[in-house]
Order: sequence, then C-alpha cells, then structure tokens
Amino acid sequence: MRPNQSEQAVALFAKAVQHHSAGRLTDALASYEAAIRLDPKLAAAHGNRGVVLKSFGRPEEALASFGRALKLQPGDANTWYNQGTTLALLNRLDDAVRSYDRAIRLKPDHAEAYANRGNVLTALGRPADAVHSYDKAVALKPDFALAWHNRGTALEQLDRIAEALASFDRAIALQPDFADAHLHRGNAQQKLDRFDEAIRSYERAIALRPDFAEAYNNKGAALRILGRLEDSLRDSDRAIALRPDFADARNNRGLVLHELERREAALESLARAIELSPDFAGAHWNKSICLLSLGRMEEGWREYEWRKRKPDPKGSLTFPQPAWSGREDIVGKTLFVHAEQGLGDTIQFSRYVPLAQAKGAEVIFAVQDSLMRLLKTLSPSVRILGGTGAIPEFDYHITLLSMPLAFGTKRDTCPAEIPYLHAEPDRVEMWRSRLGREGFRIGICWQGNPKSVVERGRSFPLHCFADIAAIPGVRLISLQKYDGCEQLAELPAGMKVETLGEEFDCAPHAFVDSAAVMECLDLVITSDTAIAHLAGALGRPAWVGLKRVPDWRWLLDRSDTPWYPTLTLFRQMRRCHWADVFAAMRARLLEQMTPASTLRP
Repeated sequence: MRPNQSEQAVALFAKAVQHHSAGRLTDALASYEAAIRLDPKLAAAHGNRGVVLKSFGRPEEALASFGRALKLQPGDANTWYNQGTTLALLNRLDDAVRSYDRAIRLKPDHAEAYANRGNVLTALGRPADAVHSYDKAVALKPDFALAWHNRGTALEQLDRIAEALASFDRAIALQPDFADAHLHRGNAQQKLDRFDEAIRSYERAIALRPDFAEAYNNKGAALRILGRLEDSLRDSDRAIALRPDFADARNNRGLVLHELERREAALESLARAIELSPDFAGAHWNKSICLLSLGRMEEGWREYEWRKRKPDPKGSLTFPQPAWSGREDIVGKTLFVHAEQGLGDTIQFSRYVPLAQAKGAEVIFAVQDSLMRLLKTLSPSVRILGGTGAIPEFDYHITLLSMPLAFGTKRDTCPAEIPYLHAEPDRVEMWRSRLGREGFRIGICWQGNPKSVVERGRSFPLHCFADIAAIPGVRLISLQKYDGCEQLAELPAGMKVETLGEEFDCAPHAFVDSAAVMECLDLVITSDTAIAHLAGALGRPAWVGLKRVPDWRWLLDRSDTPWYPTLTLFRQMRRCHWADVFAAMRARLLEQMTPASTLRP
C-alpha cells in the first residue's frame, strides 16, 4: 500500500469518527468502509463499522466485522466487549460470556463488561454468578444505576428479596426517573408483603411512564390482595387497554372477577389469557379454581393438572415410571401416591388411597413427616412413608391431588364415606379423662399459617367467640397450635378458653392429640384450616367459618359440603365481616343445644 493511501485511509477513518459522534450513521458507515478499502488492516475501522452495523439491526454483519478487527488487534478489550453484546443479541449466550471474559482479562476495570456479563448469566439461569458479576460492576462504577437494577432482578431470582429491594433502592437513588426500577421495587415489596408500599412504587412508575402496562397490572395484583377489588379491576382494565395482548393482565383480571363473584366474566377473562398464551400455566390453574368453585369438576380437575407446569410447582416429582391416569389396570401393581400441598389437602384427599387399593393395587403413600402417625389409621395395608424417606420400587405413580381426576370425581360422586381416619383409642381415653363430661364442649381453632398467601382472609380473631362463650354451659377448648395462640392472653373480660397444655400435639406428630380430643367434644368450630379437614375425616360434627369467596373445595352458596357429611358451613354475608357468621352460629347453638346433647351435624 502506498504511503498516501495509508494517509487517506486514516483521514477517512477520522472523518467517519466525526460522523459517528454526530449521529450521522449512514455517512459514518460509508466512510469506515472507504477507509477499509484503502487499508484492510485498519482494525479500528472494522471495529467501529461493526458498532454501526449493530445499531442498524444487522448483527450478523456486525459480528463478522468484529471478528476481522480482533484478528488484526486481539488485545482490544472494547472490541471483545462489543462482540459480546452482539453475540447476546443473537442469543449466543455462552459465546457472549466468553467474549466478555476476554474483555475483562484485557481490561479488569471494564464495568460495562461485568454488567453485561451479568445480564447474560441471568438469561442463562445462573443468577448467583450474575450477582457476582454485577457486584464487580458496581464496585468499579458505584453510580451505575442500570447495574444496580439488574443486580436486584438477579437477587429476586435467588429469593433474596430484601437484598433485591436494597439494590432497586440504590438504582432509584442514583436515577430517580428510572421507571423500571420503581416497578421492580414494587414487585420486591409485594413479595415482602409490604403491599401499600408496593402500590406507591407502581404509582411512581406510572407517573414516570403513563403507558406502563406492567405497572398497572402489578398494582392491580397488589390491590386485589389488599381486598380493594374494584380498584384492582380498574387497573387490570387499564393494563389491557394499553396492551390488549397482555395475557398476565387478563389472568389477574380473571382473579379479581372471581373475587367479585362475577364467575362467568372471570372464566371469559381467563380463557382469553389462555388464548393469548396457550401454555400459561397460571391462567389454566386459576381457571381450574373458578371451575371447581362452581362445581364443574370434570372440567376443573383437567385444568387443575396445570399446577404441575407452574414455575413453582409444589411437591413436583419426576420418575421414570409412568404416571397413573386412572385408565391403566393396576391389579397386582404397586402404585406410589405422593402428597404435594398442605396438611389439610393431604388429610382431605387421602380418602382416595383406599379406593386405589380397591382397584387391586398395592399402595405406597408418601406424606409429610408430621402426618405419618395420623395417616397410618387410613388402612392397615397401605405403606406410609415420610416425605424424605427412601422410595421403594413401584409400577405407577400419581400425585395426591390428581386422584380426583383419575377417579372421575363429580360434584355428586365425591367419596364421602366417613370416618376414614381414626383417633388412637388410648389417647381418646386419656383425653376423655382429662376433659371430663361437664358442659357443652366446643373445640375451637381460629387461625392458620399467617405466612401463607392462601390464608389471607380465612382467619378470624379469637374474640369473635365471645358471645358463644357467654352461653351458659358452653366450654370453649382451644385446638390452636403456634400462630394465633398469643390471642389467648388478650381475651375480652369474662371470656374463658381452656387450653390443653404444652404437650398437646407437640412435635413431631401433628394432630394425633387433636384427633383424640375431637372424639371427646360435642362440636368443633374452626376457620378454614387443616382442623376442619381432620374433623370431617373423623366424622365429627364441625362448623367451619368461611370468608365471602372461600377456597374452591367449599363450593358456593351452600351450608353443606359433599366432601364431609358432618360439616356445616357458615359463610360471610359481606367480605371481611365475621359478625354475621358468629351471630348465626350462636343462634344455631341456642336452637340445638340441650344440657346433655351431642350436636347434630
């Protein structure tokens, strides 16, 4: 190449850089290419050409340009970095990580390379490695708002929510108009049950970006949890107006409509979510809840299977052996049944295990460790395993809550032969001796696990029993364990509740004493907890106080349940109001109670 040619190439390169800096990208590209024609070994021109081509949406050509630049000048950290961003754009994520690693080796203080490496690692499902990369980025560049934000999203994936929130707070402090950071801050606050704060974060995100459909949707979800259903519906509708194809907003809208008792509209909204996103497991799951609440069990059980495809399936297990659908012949076969949800679910649906035995199967039943002793009364020939025990050989398997589908359960065919669980006779006699026979003995339970999302709205305060406690001859006996027991120290004046001592149902075996005590009682009154299922499984008379829109298994607008013949349901007339429920219970007691009676179910 002649000397004047080299000088011309350098001049064209300088001109191209001026165009590039001024945003005249077409002119810049032409000048870079002219410089390269004069001097094909001008590495910087190849590298900058790649940057322009990437901005034009031509990543494959950009990648080729970066490759030529790196052959000529392999020690250029910025070109390795630019190659990494282009590889990420092309979804060549592992290659992108390697390119960022090379950039970092050459330039250890390259904060942007660390940050973008974190983004790719997050996309690869390696959030812990991503956090480490973001940590390096913000250590090198403490005012790097985007890196703080993305660090927060990786921490969320690791369920390190408090740390994620602090990271989002830092991003917002550095860049107060960062709408995405306000959105994700709200998401973290919502996961920490700080719903009012979450709503304020979403509102700030919307103020910064009025067309922010995600913020409207997430705000609506928080409002629903707080029981502000009409406000929630408005925000879901706003999200959908902004993005008509927003499946998650259609799903959340369906949940709100269900809570508002507009069930057909809820089903329509959920169906639309599924139409927009056919593999949206959450929408299928929510549709199943709505269908089961309506008693449309055949459809409901089919949709309920989608729980296994949710991002956080409970008790999900995989096996090489086939799943039992109910159609396969299991005579002489070993069927492995495994519990998957809460203690109450296991108690309720354990009734299906003897039905599988009746089909000729040998059944192994894996349950929560705390329920093993109680569930050994289910059938002498069922092998009960703890949830962490070694699993023996079997032919078929099935999750416990898939058994209603396998048995084709309809509203009028719910297996309801009771009792199917039993108290231990020696413990019954012990508690009968301790409790005595005086008065009308009512076992009470008022609260489930407050950390559970499904518990919200189910519990009622202990003082709601005050008018029942005042009925002459009534003895209230606490069946409550752990959470909620602190209310026993704050009883209204004159109200008395008997307790059963520290040894009552002490770990590790749950409900063994509760079952025995129930055999000695005239009645159980409980919120929607496992105690309700235990009373029903034992065939004991029990009254269950239900919130206005209860869990699906209690159906709608009826005072009985096909699952438990001895249970009576008392439903809220108004959301969040328990006074009417307890007034109805008190009136029923006064009607039916006689000095030596046992209450009729």
